[in-house]
Amino acid sequence: MQTAALIKSYIYVVSSSLLYPVLILLAFLTFWAVVCAGALFSEWVRRHRMAGDNDGPDVFFRPDHDLHTTPRVSRYVARLKGLLEKNGGTSALEVEGLLQDTTRRLFSSLDMYRLVVRVGPGLGLIGTLIPMGTGLAALGQGDLSMLSSELVIAFTTTVVGLAVGLLAYLFLVIKTRWADEDLLNMEVATEALAGTPQGSSCNGTTGASAGEAA
Repeated sequence: MQTAALIKSYIYVVSSSLLYPVLILLAFLTFWAVVCAGALFSEWVRRHRMAGDNDGPDVFFRPDHDLHTTPRVSRYVARLKGLLEKNGGTSALEVEGLLQDTTRRLFSSLDMYRLVVRVGPGLGLIGTLIPMGTGLAALGQGDLSMLSSELVIAFTTTVVGLAVGLLAYLFLVIKTRWADEDLLNMEVATEALAGTPQGSSCNGTTGASAGEAA
């Protein structure tokens, strides 16, 4: 009996100690969601302005191509041009390696959104159950004021966790679509500048990454 009571006390202490870390993480995720929403809106405005500026592959031969493409595509084109000018030329394998590495980095940048989609609701659930246990204990002692305060914490953490998860999923869907568009532009730039079709190998990467996001 003493062993069982000791285990119960230990689990209760561990559970109770998780409340404030969960609240801190949820507060951080709400701040992260606000920052991401601002960055997402800024990128949407930039892409909307560039919607009518694309003149096809010829745009990548211009010195001011960075004004007509996204920063991510502009950086890739600059790296590709530098690679092609190295020693007067380069092999198709090096070009393929650059495109594959850029593709990997592109979709790895979405990992935070995938993580928050899962973590946000989980933190909300943990932040709900811990105060519920304390509230039920207070109810058994007839302390209704403590019960009401614990229930407020429980339900607000649920709302915040679900809201953060939904926003992260929305951000993930939009960012994945934009990543696919940028990857397509990178493939067009690679074929135009290097004269090497790259679509076959990278389309599979795109489809796999989009499937993970879904």
